[in-house]
Amino acid sequence: MKIKDILPLIDAAVVTPDADLDKEVLCGYTCDLLSWVMAHGQEGMAWVTVQIHMNVIAVAALHDMACVIMPENIKMEKESIDKAIEEGICVLESPLSGYEICGRLHAAGIPDKD
Repeated sequence: MKIKDILPLIDAAVVTPDADLDKEVLCGYTCDLLSWVMAHGQEGMAWVTVQIHMNVIAVAALHDMACVIMPENIKMEKESIDKAIEEGICVLESPLSGYEICGRLHAAGIPDKD
């Protein structure tokens, strides 16, 4: 499934202009402890987090994640968005809770990480 396919599933808005919405989402994950995500992140992952600072983008870029999803319309810091654009990381905002986002992605066939 591609990023553009999950947008309507989770009522998401793209925060990073010119993001590659054709990038494949291979798995999903939710966690707010960055050291844990650094240890368990994967390529093509859709990562749901409430963290808004620049280190989120560094971790997402490290693993070449498909996207970072901000639940409950949380707004990422401008510096973080600028860094995401620079690194080619797609950032999405959704009005849904992290729980609901993960449930919908899983029901649509996106598996948990390996």
